[in-house]
Amino acid sequence: MEKKCIKINNIKLSPDKDVSYLESVIRKELKLAKKCGIEYEIAKRSLDCRHKPHVIYIYSVEVYKITYMGNDERLENVVKKSGCKNAVMSKRTVYKFPDVKADDCGKENDRPVVIGFGPAGIFCALELAKAGLKPVVYERGQDVDTRTRKVAEFWESGELDTECNVQFGEGGAGTFSDGKLNTQISDTFGRIRYVLQSFVKFGASKEIIYANKPHIGTDVLANVIKNIRRHIIELGGEVNFGCCLKKIEIKDGNVRAVVISDGEKEFTRKCSKVCLAIGHSSRDTFEYLYNENIDMEPKPFAVGLRIEHPQKMIDYNAYADAAYKLPAADYKVTYKTKNTDKERGVYSFCMCPGGYVVNASSEEGRTCVNGMSYSGRDSSNANSAIIVTVGPDDFGHGVLDGIKFQRQLESDAYAVGKGRVPVQLFGDFEKNITTTGLGEVNPCIKGEYTFANLRNVLPSYVADSIVEGVHGFSRYIHDFDREDAVLSGVESRTSSPVRIIRNEELVSTSVNGLYPCGEGAGYAGGITSAAVDGVKVAEQMAVSGTVPMA
Repeated sequence: MEKKCIKINNIKLSPDKDVSYLESVIRKELKLAKKCGIEYEIAKRSLDCRHKPHVIYIYSVEVYKITYMGNDERLENVVKKSGCKNAVMSKRTVYKFPDVKADDCGKENDRPVVIGFGPAGIFCALELAKAGLKPVVYERGQDVDTRTRKVAEFWESGELDTECNVQFGEGGAGTFSDGKLNTQISDTFGRIRYVLQSFVKFGASKEIIYANKPHIGTDVLANVIKNIRRHIIELGGEVNFGCCLKKIEIKDGNVRAVVISDGEKEFTRKCSKVCLAIGHSSRDTFEYLYNENIDMEPKPFAVGLRIEHPQKMIDYNAYADAAYKLPAADYKVTYKTKNTDKERGVYSFCMCPGGYVVNASSEEGRTCVNGMSYSGRDSSNANSAIIVTVGPDDFGHGVLDGIKFQRQLESDAYAVGKGRVPVQLFGDFEKNITTTGLGEVNPCIKGEYTFANLRNVLPSYVADSIVEGVHGFSRYIHDFDREDAVLSGVESRTSSPVRIIRNEELVSTSVNGLYPCGEGAGYAGGITSAAVDGVKVAEQMAVSGTVPMA
């Protein structure tokens, strides 16, 4: 469905002006009488820092309705009469879930099953529930409150729960992150905006709909996820925690049931449609699928380290001495190496302004890290992953070779850190010596850390690429390569190392009724893209025919 609107671009407001000021600007641009009523939405807001310290917000707005004396004005006439050079007629695509027949809600055994309750599983279940299909969700981890407590205990004591941690549990790996919602996927159906509007409906700030780089923050995201879960249950859905997929029963090439373990016993649930939204760290499930001859392939991903700088340094690079109070600045940097074994891409990933590095381990004897920010983004450091692209030519062409590669890196990180997060100053990393003391940058890390030599964790081609890349980034961010910048590792879970192959109907090419979904299946790369993929899978599950149960 499309909504006609007037789009006004390039509206400039100083950072001290509230968004409510936009209405007066719109009225002025369109030359509207005071008695005119208007309905509009902010389409986009970005911060222009090209002329720092003079920084300014630039808005685009969409005006959907203008009334005068109780009558609707024709939008085309308003644009023409206004003579506004920044105003054009436009259309906004409004997402609509496919119509579902009443008889599709069917019998108990026809209820769709969703494995995993990260962004992909959450939105798949939400859309199925809204369509009246009463999905049944199984998540191996715990609810977000229990999970938050267990993760905090792990950071404090080092005692890891391998089934409930930064990777597993309600909300998926993105729950303990910056809650970034920007994505580079293309979308002509309005699903991205729909996902952002859904987040707002369940408790996120309205700003995420129009901010150029939207984020929620781990603290707010936890409440949003709980609200979505409660709504799914209100609509007749079911969400089960502490329940891990052990087997998919297949007959004549069709899904017939799933076997689930609740930690004490195994039980079988009959079904014909399964959304497999297992996340990028469900390595045991990948191994099971491989052994069952489900079509899969290795895929490239990236590995590296986290780097921390003072947030004030990153702010000054972005804003200089700007007069206004501005949000903690972020950055995105990329580089192509020239001095390594071959040209390799080095780039920043999951940048967390005012954030923390977190111990994100999920397996005993292995250490990996991630970045996290609260909604206030108010820690003293900025951190991001500095990662290097690797592919099958680096780690092997076997389906599970990428997982083996990740595990080796994490085992080496665990060994050099003796179970703690290994930390090293950039200058020492470049010189290949173990760090013995900090400089001006004090780590902001959730979990215990210790000094180490991270060269003993990474392959030389990755380590050398990081050194060259960090020096290259300093051309864009002054002092990015400062010797006392703090590195920690290992960043190994940037994306799934495998892809579970599916067809144009989003069904596994091996089994009818099995829908690989989200980041773990190899079809997304972040919260928003995973949520969008969950919506797409829900569409297919809702409208496709069900194979009759035997």
